[in-house]
Amino acid sequence: MASDKSALVLLHGLTMCSETAWRDVVPLLADHHQVHVPSALGHRGGPSVQQHPVTMNDVVDAAEHYLDERGLDRPHLAGNSMGAFMAIELARRERAATVCALAPPGLWSSGDGLQARSLDSRGRVLGRLMRPAFPLMFRRASVRRFFLRGMAVHGDRLTPAQAVEIVNDALDGAILDDLSADEWHIAPLDPSPCPITVVWSEKDAVLPMAEYARALPERLPQATFEVLAGVGHVPMIDDPGLVATTILAVTGAAKN
Repeated sequence: MASDKSALVLLHGLTMCSETAWRDVVPLLADHHQVHVPSALGHRGGPSVQQHPVTMNDVVDAAEHYLDERGLDRPHLAGNSMGAFMAIELARRERAATVCALAPPGLWSSGDGLQARSLDSRGRVLGRLMRPAFPLMFRRASVRRFFLRGMAVHGDRLTPAQAVEIVNDALDGAILDDLSADEWHIAPLDPSPCPITVVWSEKDAVLPMAEYARALPERLPQATFEVLAGVGHVPMIDDPGLVATTILAVTGAAKN
C-alpha cells in the first residue's frame, strides 16, 4: 500500500555515507515523510565508480538516477555539504519540491582559492598511517572531539565505533581527489524552481560562513537563509534534533 507521506531524500556530504550521516536524524523524520537515504557515487553503500576522473556532474547524475529508479519525481530534498550542493543542482533540474541545503559548497569562484582550501585532502595521508590506532585512541572522548573538530563541535557525542566508522569512510573515499581537481560551483539560480532554504552552521570550520555564504545573494537570490547556533559543519553529529526540526520546517511537515 502506498504511503500518504510525502517523500524526503537525505543527501550526505563528501567522504561520509548515508548511514553515518543521517543515522540519528531519520527516526525523527520518519513519522512525517517517506525517508530515503542514498549513498552517493563512490561512497560506501553507493554506486561504484566505473571510471576516473569522476566529476561533480557525475555525482549529481547518479543521484538523479536514484530518484528515477524509485519513481521519485519531485521529492523534498535535504543535504549536507556536498549533499546540499547536489540538492540545489537537482532542484535546477526541476527534481525537488523543496530544498534544505545545509552548508553547500560551490559558492566559490575560479581563482579565489576557496575550493582548493575546502577540499584539501593532504590530511588523509597521516590519517591512513594512524588508522590502526584509532579504535584504541577513540575510546577517549577528548580524542574523538579533537579528531572530529573539523566536522563537529561535539565529536565526543559519537561512540568510539561510530567515530572509527566516520574516519574510515573519509579515508576510503574514492572520489575526493577527482572532485578536488574538477572545477564546479553553484551557478546563479534565478528564478528558483522551488523553495530553497540555505542553512549554515555557526561553528562551521570547513566552510566558514563569513567566507562561503557571502555569495548567496548573487547565486541564490530567492533562497531563505538561516543559521544554526552552536553546531559544526556536520550538524547531524552535534544536534540531530535541531537538524530534523529545521528540515521539517522547510518541507512544511512541522505545520501538519
